[in-house]
Order: sequence, then structure tokens, then C-alpha cells
Amino acid sequence: MSKLAKQSILTTFSAYIGVVIGYFNLLWLLPYVLKPDQIGLFKTIQDIALLMMPFAQMGIGNGITRFFPQVTDSKFSFFSFSLFLGIAGFAVLMVFTILFREPISSAFAEKSPAVNQYIQVALIITFILVIHTLLEAFSRSYLKLAIPSLIRDVLLRLLIALLVIGYFFGWYPFPQMIWGMSIAYFLAMACMVFYMNKNGIFQLQFNWSDIPLSLKKDFFRYNIITLLGTAGALLIMKIDSIMVSSMIGLDANAIYTIGFSIAVVIEMPRRAISQVAMPVISEMFAKNQLTEINALYKKIAVNQLLICLLVFLLIWVNIENLYHFVPNRSIYEQGKWVVLLIGLGKITDVIFSVNGEIIVFSRFYTFNITATLLMCAAVIIFNLMLIPLYGIEGAALASLIAMFCYNLVKYIYIKIRLGFNPFTTGVFLILLAGVLSWALSYYLIPESAYVVLDILIRSGIVTAFYLLLIHLFKAAQETEAMVFRKIKDVFSQLR
Repeated sequence: MSKLAKQSILTTFSAYIGVVIGYFNLLWLLPYVLKPDQIGLFKTIQDIALLMMPFAQMGIGNGITRFFPQVTDSKFSFFSFSLFLGIAGFAVLMVFTILFREPISSAFAEKSPAVNQYIQVALIITFILVIHTLLEAFSRSYLKLAIPSLIRDVLLRLLIALLVIGYFFGWYPFPQMIWGMSIAYFLAMACMVFYMNKNGIFQLQFNWSDIPLSLKKDFFRYNIITLLGTAGALLIMKIDSIMVSSMIGLDANAIYTIGFSIAVVIEMPRRAISQVAMPVISEMFAKNQLTEINALYKKIAVNQLLICLLVFLLIWVNIENLYHFVPNRSIYEQGKWVVLLIGLGKITDVIFSVNGEIIVFSRFYTFNITATLLMCAAVIIFNLMLIPLYGIEGAALASLIAMFCYNLVKYIYIKIRLGFNPFTTGVFLILLAGVLSWALSYYLIPESAYVVLDILIRSGIVTAFYLLLIHLFKAAQETEAMVFRKIKDVFSQLR
């Protein structure tokens, strides 16, 4: 667990540095430099690439993590075999994109015709993402996560910022900036290759005959089965943005994207913990350590809720202040209710702990397909129903409902099949502490005319009150004891 905790802390740290850069990009740089429709186009191209990536990858990323412990003598042959399958998957996706170009184009023709001019950029980014995610999966199997997280969360966002700044100074026109996104993604992938090569974990060996045929079959079958689950999960998260562009327009997607991006910060600790927990859960299943998995399930639920709920509180109690710094505030602050709804959806995801990871690495992984396909259909239907009624808030509400239903279905299945349950008294006490802390901010803390001062006072009081309640409720005693031990160790070293 010490290695798990260390890697979680390092990846969380990288994630939050990336969040700072992401905040700068989305809350200030993009609104300052670009028009709303340009921001909408910029983000729509990225979202399309992210949506196509899992279909091209064919679930191989999770397959690498699951089967890595079984290829102790042929790891790098397994690595090159996985890369080959990823490239083949992209080739199939590209053929489908060409065959169905007309239906794809017609979806954006009325409200967002500019998207159709840059589908090629989305395809290039998709290919780069396929390779990059497979490199990350292989690195993750060695529990090397800090630098890959730094590359993905920090370096890539810095490169995107530099790309936009270059356009601001007139070094190239807007169309070249859109094409330049593919260069930014390529440079991030190249850094990943360099890192892995330096650590001796990037070797292309083509002795595929060393991999047992039975393992190849199981690996391929697992990838195809988990493909629908992985792609569907991403579809649930990204389809709303694309449907907003298609049904309302690029301007509306710019407002929605900025609100969504503020809320996404809430799940950063969960992502970091999930990345580190996946190989651990996979290994525990390989050793049939079910009791240990159930204990980890509960522990992660408490720890990630403790952090993520505080982040959500700090965002929501300061929502007016956050939008104060956004250029053209009057346009973009319309998305504040998107922040609330998506934020609640992220908290839902956090409360149910690592249920998706447990299903993926258990013998019941095929259930992921059923749950995900049902939720994909639901989220599309919810969006079609709610976007015409409530606009961008309808898209956010559709995401919230879909995330809750998706997690509830997975929770019930895990409970029935494995007997695991992430809910402890600590989870409900943390939620109570969060509600009381919000009430304190809303009813008792007066607003200050000075925005920065208001942020500092409000955030400080809410954080102190929240942590005090956690202590008084004894909601996370193990985590609290660990933090105090670390603080004590630091002070001991300083003496």
C-alpha cells in the first residue's frame, strides 16, 4: 500500500499542476484569445478524437494491465503485439469513418458546419492517442505513473497553451492552429517514448511466438469484450459536448465546455487513485484475494470522497468568484449550473468507488458491456429529450442522471456477484460534513467586494470547518492517522 499511496500522491500532484494550467487555458487564455465559436470548434475536435480513440484502441489498454502479470518471460513481445493490434484497430476505424463520412457530416452540417473541415485532425489525434494510451498502460503495469501523468496532465496542456499563444501573436492563422493540435499531441507521445526508453521499458520485440496461443486468444477476446465497456464509458462522458455542438451550436459548446472543465477538477484525485489501483486490483484477482479487494474497495471510497468532496465544495462556494476572472464573463457565466450538475455527477462517480475497475478485472468483466450499452442508449436519449428543453443545462442533467444510473447498476451487480460493498459509515459522515460546510458558506459567510479576499476567506473557513467535522465525526480515522504520522515524520527530519 505504501507504493500505491506514493504513486497516488505523485500522480495527484501532477494532475493538479495540470489543473492549474487547464484553468488558465480554459478560464482565461481561450476566452481571451478566441471567439466562442472558435473555442467550441477547438474543443469539439478534441472531444471527437477522444470519443473515437477507445474504438480504435479496442480495449487493449485494460488488456495490457490484466494480462501483464501472465507474460513474465515475454513482456516486450507482448508490448509490441499490443501496439500492432492498436494500429490495426485504428486502420479499421479509419475505414469506417470514410464509409460513413456522409452521416457524420450531416450531424454537424446545420449548426456547426466548421467541424466537418477538420475531421482529419481528429483522426490524426486519435491515432496518436491510441499509441500514447498503450504506452501509458504498459508503463502503468510497472507502477511507473508519476512521469506519464506529468506528460499527460502538464506537458500536453502547456503545449496547447503555447499553440494558442502563437495564434494570439499572429504567427499562424486559426486553421493552422487547429492542425497544430496534432503536433502538440505528437510531442507528448514522443516524450512518453523517451521516458520509457530511458527506464528500459520500451523495447520492440517481435517474437510473438513466445506468447502462448491460448493467452493471445484470451487477450484478444478480453479486448473485444472490454472495448464496448471502455468506449461506452467515454461515450457517456463526451457525447453531451458533441451533441451540444450538433443540436445548439459551437458557441453553446464553448459555454458548456468551460463549465464542464471546471467541474472535471473534482475527479482528478479519483483518476490518480484509479490509475494506481488498477494493476493492484488485477494482481489481487490473479491471486484470488477477494477479501483484500473488498477492503481496498471500501478504503478507496472513503479516501477519494474525502478529497473530491472538498474540491467540489471549494469550487461551488466560489463559483461566482471563479467566473469573475473569465474574459467576456457575461457570455460564459451562463454555464455555472453546468458546473453544479456535472460536479454532482462526478461526486456520484466517486461515492461508488472503483466499481468499474473491479468489474473489468474480475471474471465477470463481460457485464461491463451490458451496463455500458444500456447507459450509452440512456445518455443519448436523455440528451435528445433534455437539450431541446433546457439547453446546456439539459445536457449536464442528462450526464448526471446517466452517471448515477451507470454506477448504481455496477454497484448492484458487484454486490450480488462478489458480495463487495464500498459503503461504510465514513462515507455518509463525509457527505454530511460536506452538506453542513456548504450551509455554513451559504448562510453565514458574508460576501466581500474584493474577489480574491472573498475566495481566501470563504475557502479557508469552509476547509477548516469541513476538516473539523471529519475529525469530530471520526469519518476517516485511518487516513487522519496516516496524515499525522507523515507530518510528525517531516518535523522529525527538520530537527
